[in-house]
Amino acid sequence: MQDYQSSLGNTDSRKFETFSYLPAMNAEQTRQQVQYIIDKGWNPSIEHTEPQHAAGSYWYMWKLPMFGETDVDAILQELENCHAAHPNNHVRLLGLDNFAQCAGTSMVIYRGETV
Repeated sequence: MQDYQSSLGNTDSRKFETFSYLPAMNAEQTRQQVQYIIDKGWNPSIEHTEPQHAAGSYWYMWKLPMFGETDVDAILQELENCHAAHPNNHVRLLGLDNFAQCAGTSMVIYRGETV
């Protein structure tokens, strides 16, 4: 078992979800994750926050969740729009499950610069 060093004092070491322990996803892998959310029937939602507040439970919502959206390119464009509007913030994508009333998945797509 490999130990992943993470600490509050070292902002580069902080992990946010399962995918953060893996190498960064490329564009095609991100597209596949968005398609997975659509295939599951989950509603995509985009959130962002400052890197120093990322460990907290409150992230800012980027617009309303994209209820019923099935266009992968539209979702990817909204992720890019959020990142362009908040280039120093972390931007994450959630797949909201209507039936379970929770997030079925959550992943940081863009990482903001740490101070």
